[in-house]
Amino acid sequence: MDVVSYSSAAARLSLVLSSSIRNPNGTLNFANPSFQFQPLKKNSYRFRLVLVSCVKPQKLGLYSANVKKVLNWKGKLKQHFPFGLVQFVVGVVLVMSVSIAVSRTPSSALTEENLLFLEAWRTIDRAYVDKKFNGQSWFRYREDALRKEPTKNREETYTAIRKMLATLNDPFTRFLEPEKFKSLRSGTQGALTGVGLSIGYPIGFDGSPAGLVVISSTPGAPAYRSGIMSGDVILAIDGTSTETMGIYDAAERLQGPEGSSVELTILSGPETKQMALKRERVSLNPVTSRLCEVAAVGKDTSRIGYIKLTTFNQNASRAVKEAIETLRSNNVNAFVLDLRDNSGGLFPEGIEIAKIWLDKGVIVYICDSQGVRDIYEADGNNAIATSEPLAVLVNKGTASASEILAGALKDNKRAVVYGEPTYGKGKIQSVFELSDGSGMAVTVARYETPAHTDIDKVGVIPDHPLPTSFPKKEDDFCSCLKDSASACYLNKVKLFSR
Repeated sequence: MDVVSYSSAAARLSLVLSSSIRNPNGTLNFANPSFQFQPLKKNSYRFRLVLVSCVKPQKLGLYSANVKKVLNWKGKLKQHFPFGLVQFVVGVVLVMSVSIAVSRTPSSALTEENLLFLEAWRTIDRAYVDKKFNGQSWFRYREDALRKEPTKNREETYTAIRKMLATLNDPFTRFLEPEKFKSLRSGTQGALTGVGLSIGYPIGFDGSPAGLVVISSTPGAPAYRSGIMSGDVILAIDGTSTETMGIYDAAERLQGPEGSSVELTILSGPETKQMALKRERVSLNPVTSRLCEVAAVGKDTSRIGYIKLTTFNQNASRAVKEAIETLRSNNVNAFVLDLRDNSGGLFPEGIEIAKIWLDKGVIVYICDSQGVRDIYEADGNNAIATSEPLAVLVNKGTASASEILAGALKDNKRAVVYGEPTYGKGKIQSVFELSDGSGMAVTVARYETPAHTDIDKVGVIPDHPLPTSFPKKEDDFCSCLKDSASACYLNKVKLFSR
């Protein structure tokens, strides 16, 4: 998942209940209203204006006084207009006055649980990418939910919020209880306690087995050591089928106390495996690097800097810069950036890493339902490696922020891309913190590459394939450039050629 930012919705509570309606004369704005127009009978022009906000009791006298003025006004009207018309006009004014007076009487105040629900509703109203809200009236849903959904305690409120989000039919927009929200933040900060798997929904494969697909396995983590690879399918976790399990429910089940065990049923190719993994604290060091010396005709050696980027956490761009500077000190004359099995992370880090390699050009277009709403571009201020030849390696485990980076480097002709089509997640989420410490991940936009390619469910298409036996371990990378007899051999000259 790409996370744009963390936001707190608590500061905006004063705006949660504000709304407006349009009438023929303009826009009427009230604080905390619910407008309910009810025709009383056919050909009647009377209506009731029902307000859910409360007023101070002493103001009721004002409405009573208004009724007396209406009755006095009736006598004056009789002198100039027919009796029937006077009766009709006075009736309308009285109905409006009495309705307002009744509805302005003190009612039960909004509870803390109501306010939390409305805070979540307003966050979606403002931030969600689809302003049609999956074909429903979002304001109507609020009114119906406040009347019908039980919110007597915090768990009922959480259930009401989850039910509300489910109506969007978006698997990436979801509610996070306080502990889950805290866990998500810790994951982007560099460490998790679990087995080291990034998982997602199978995309684009007809007849795929039911379950959750492994996008990537963190090098050195328990799952990686057990041989779980990108493309494997998790059929069950601790005996519970994943057939209808959400990815975030699955992620929670995979995490747990350090030293505890989790049992997985894995489908790897045609083989089904049962394995027990012990959870560990997984350090998400985002970058490893190597220097490869390759013999070249007419020169002593060609020195290639290999950089493997495994995740986009808050340390990623700094770590990439450090790797480039270290390799530069060893006089490299070309770079390989390996994004295979990198399932994404923080969106801003993806942008910053693109700026390292680009001196100019569009990085990504951010789009909503109305079209392009924002453009991220490189201006050269953060560029440190814009001239050396660059190759980028991708596979079906390359997702989210990795796809943004690969697409930017490809479309700007800064790099040659090798591998297989990437995962195809063209949506971006922001994470919003609610006032009680819970949160929501909300799909706030889709994106297009600099060539205006929408990669959702398609992926970034590489320029060239990699040899099928090309290794994923950085220690084995150099041998595939050196040994022409190897099945994974890749000619150095071809590596940087389109």
